[in-house]
Amino acid sequence: MSTAPSDAGGDAREAQPAAVPEPTPVPTLNLANLLTMSRLVLVPLFVIALFTGDGTDTFWRAIATALFAIASFTDQVDGWVARKYGLITDFGKIADPIADKALIGAALVGLSVLGELGWWVTIVIAVREVGVTLLRFWVIKHGVIPASRGGKAKTLTQVAAITAYLLPLPASAEIVRWVLMGLALVLTVVTGLDYVVRAVKLRAAGQRAGAGS
Repeated sequence: MSTAPSDAGGDAREAQPAAVPEPTPVPTLNLANLLTMSRLVLVPLFVIALFTGDGTDTFWRAIATALFAIASFTDQVDGWVARKYGLITDFGKIADPIADKALIGAALVGLSVLGELGWWVTIVIAVREVGVTLLRFWVIKHGVIPASRGGKAKTLTQVAAITAYLLPLPASAEIVRWVLMGLALVLTVVTGLDYVVRAVKLRAAGQRAGAGS
């Protein structure tokens, strides 16, 4: 009596897992990074426009304000484009905050040089931004601290305050400038302290995880 051959012996074949294709690398030269680089290009153009005519020429002041507004808009768009279309790159992670700080820093220093904004305001904001950048490097091997709502509100408020100072507004609008810049300063300091707390916690968690492995 014949029997069907058994699959239980050496002829048994195990199913091989399907090969996982390598992910396609994201090119550095993409739309998100081009928007970021355009912001860096706009910074010196903004500075030139701001100081043309000793900073008091209404036409050039309007040009400077427009350049600042366009550059600030690219800051809102490049990150959205990178996330939506999967264009996040290491270059973008580095260039984006550099472009942001270059734009805000150039505007604050320019206004202070023109005598329209107290140097202490520029110094407070600059110290916060430099400190946060150093903290990023301090915790970089343990992870990345995500942007908070407070941080986004801080950036938007800084942009609004600087725009108010750049616009050739009448003297009666000075209170608007003070209020916006005061709010920007409060958010700058508060979010900076929050970033310090989160950085310390992230580093401590990373060190505990490393010690336990």
